[in-house]
Amino acid sequence: MALARADLESLLRTRQLDRTLTLPPGRNVPTTDDSIVAATGITALDARLHGGFPRGHLSEVIGPRSSGRTSLLLRTIAAAAARGELVALVDALDMLDVDSVEAADIDRARLLWVRGHVVPNPGMCRDMNQRALEQAIRAFTLVLQAGNFGLVVFDVADAPSDALRRLPFTTWLRVQRMVEGSQTACVLVGSDAMARSSAGLTLKLGIRDQGSGIRDQGSGIRFSGRLFDGIDADATVVRAARVRVHEEAAVALATVAPHCA
Repeated sequence: MALARADLESLLRTRQLDRTLTLPPGRNVPTTDDSIVAATGITALDARLHGGFPRGHLSEVIGPRSSGRTSLLLRTIAAAAARGELVALVDALDMLDVDSVEAADIDRARLLWVRGHVVPNPGMCRDMNQRALEQAIRAFTLVLQAGNFGLVVFDVADAPSDALRRLPFTTWLRVQRMVEGSQTACVLVGSDAMARSSAGLTLKLGIRDQGSGIRDQGSGIRFSGRLFDGIDADATVVRAARVRVHEEAAVALATVAPHCA
């Protein structure tokens, strides 16, 4: 039986389908194989992710504002670019700050930045937002179809929830089919869960609550004098049930605000 399993796994690897394999019970050692995972560059988090975001699958980073989403996103992009990979960011709300990109030491020559124009508070112009979001989805799928990207991120954090709900469910099924079996780690970034592959994961971020009741000292928001210094956050890793390894685990993260001289 073990020999037959080994032969089958070898065949899947030959056909570049080994990313469809699930981890057997008890195998929880993080991998350092860049062809299987895309590391975030945050050692404690990568250990919980078994090396990073799985390639060939759709994963999610979700959480409210000021929960560390952007800091994690920039670290992950910087790590991918440092490995020599091409990275695509579909920024639906055009929220990326260029100074933050520079502070994260991201190689901009390896970053494709696709800028959208969804409005967080559209008022009566909801149809305009819906069209803009659909355009962002089309750009996202075109990038995936092009291939050659080690990391593709679709950032709709703070996008109107009603516009996201109006997207056809088949949108995410189509994305999953595009990325399946590829070398691309595909990550959705939003406030709430949207979709993920059967072997993908969801990373929930939230500000750490230390219980003191004082916002600048107890809720994870740090200050140095009068200057904002960063955020202490908790990241909860939720894997699909079929993986059966660390279905839910938490890790502490800290962000650092760049201060101008």
